[in-house]
Amino acid sequence: MRANRAEEWTRWRGWVSDQRQSGQNVAIFCREHGLREWQFYAWKKRVREGEAARFVEVQVKSTGKVAEAKPAVGGAIEIRLSKGRSLVVEPGFDTSHLQALLAALETEA
Repeated sequence: MRANRAEEWTRWRGWVSDQRQSGQNVAIFCREHGLREWQFYAWKKRVREGEAARFVEVQVKSTGKVAEAKPAVGGAIEIRLSKGRSLVVEPGFDTSHLQALLAALETEA
């Protein structure tokens, strides 16, 4: 159940970000994506409130060493990437797998 909720949040954050970047108004964007306008506005508010309360900007500095990852108390971490993409990392993730995935994503244009 928790994964479904995280996926839903990720999907809606992506749509809200895509709409912002598209320059389209909400009605046109929703029509083109098969979304209900009232639902989009409700999620846009949730996303905005969630971003204000839960997200902070992080500057990544490479030290050449891989630190041992310790899961955050209480849940997943979302890593927001360019073009509205994001990764949701659950507690207990494999750090080498995440590092390889991020390296592959950073090389994409």
